Amino acid sequence: MVLLIGLLLLLATFSTKIAARLSVPGLVVFLSLGMLFGSDGLGLIHFDNPVLAQTFANICLLFILFEGGMRTKKEVLREVLVPSMLLATVGVIITALVVGLSIHWLLGLALPYALLIGAIPSSTDAAAVFALLKNKQLKGRVRGTLESESASNDPMAIILTTAMIQYIQGQLGSPGLLVLNLVLQLVIGAVVGFLTAKAAVILFNKLRLEAQSFYYVLALGVALISFGLADLVWGNGFLAVFVTGVVLGNSRFVFKRGIDLFTEGISTFCHVALFLMLGLLVYPSEAIMVWQEGLIVSLVLMFVARPIAVFLTIAFNKYPLRERIFLSWAGIKGSVPIVLATYPLAAGLEQGAYIFNIVFFVVLISTILQGSTIDWSAKKTNLYIGTRQNSPHSLELISLEKSQVELMECDVGKHSPAAGKKVMDLGLPKHALVVGIVRNNDIITPRGATRIQAGDILFILVRYMDKAAVLQCLEEGGPGAAVARQTETGSNSEKALFENVV
Repeated sequence: MVLLIGLLLLLATFSTKIAARLSVPGLVVFLSLGMLFGSDGLGLIHFDNPVLAQTFANICLLFILFEGGMRTKKEVLREVLVPSMLLATVGVIITALVVGLSIHWLLGLALPYALLIGAIPSSTDAAAVFALLKNKQLKGRVRGTLESESASNDPMAIILTTAMIQYIQGQLGSPGLLVLNLVLQLVIGAVVGFLTAKAAVILFNKLRLEAQSFYYVLALGVALISFGLADLVWGNGFLAVFVTGVVLGNSRFVFKRGIDLFTEGISTFCHVALFLMLGLLVYPSEAIMVWQEGLIVSLVLMFVARPIAVFLTIAFNKYPLRERIFLSWAGIKGSVPIVLATYPLAAGLEQGAYIFNIVFFVVLISTILQGSTIDWSAKKTNLYIGTRQNSPHSLELISLEKSQVELMECDVGKHSPAAGKKVMDLGLPKHALVVGIVRNNDIITPRGATRIQAGDILFILVRYMDKAAVLQCLEEGGPGAAVARQTETGSNSEKALFENVV
């Protein structure tokens, strides 16, 4: 068994190369591998325990959301906060209602079960969105909106799903109690997540651990405590974990870069393990029996519910029509819907297996169809700029003490005021230092006389307070030229600083 699991993980890792070339999220390949090894495939691994699957899926989802919060930056949130939060809350509710009411009418399914099916795939998948947009350059605010929405909409889908299951089981007495339960879970979860993160920042900065590996253990503990505390006081643990990640990701604390890399690795492993497990849980021979229902739900979701949710929630925000169309198409489904599809199974609902198979089919169609056409849709809506150069080299600054500096990675565009200038003439702040340049897949050790070229990737050691000034020097339209001229005629301290770099 251990050998088979190792082989499965190895194949999953290799398969990501194929998925990347096809512009399809890796989860499709992971699910396929799980089904191939499962009881209905080669029969190498037998797994049909929905309760265990739900428990494992929740743990994976916890760390996925924590990492998603960690990489949600306040600069992006500030720009698209209102529209992305509306999409992540009101948009999810609208999507669930439209899908639920539509399949109640089209399939004749009982309304509570129809609304449950509507709630489960109502969120946009963060992993798929981040993977597909990773190196894409898009016009307008669509990238920030989509990434912020996908990173923050999972808690609402989870709350709706659990609430509908409780309603079907008779644990919620009335629709009024359902709404009250939703509000309480959101508020309590957000408060617990915020307070946990603030306490964690103090803890990271006050502790002086002997080995850096213990900071990883501390990070895992913080995520689990955030979830557990919220669950203990009737809040939503998943929202709490996400909020904790957001606050931590936008705070300064000891060993932050190390924690970023660690949580990224944990999240990646959780994604792979999660979909391999869910693939093992699926019986393709049963899933194919509901292909018609799955197709109907998919079409309603992609062409009716998602567009209605997008156009209604951002109606009063200044988004051009082409951006709204792209946002409507880019609502890709992924990990959370399939995880939530295990909830009815674990709860022992009468139609649990039926719901699981429908949702599985919906996610499969969404990832294949929407995932493989995301570039095409961006080009058709005239939002596609190009593909960002991906550096094969990376410099990291990992500190075990509280630091006032960080290492920035900056691209030099062809219209950047930095292009064509010497390092000493960039006009960077006094305490900013270019420590490395990546050019044509080679890494260059910069000196004061090194000339910057368009397409270069600069690694700059900078104080937190000087980050904005550095970006202004490098971005198109920034005051880099004026600052550089002032430096040439003024103090030579900056030139001397750069000339001493080896």
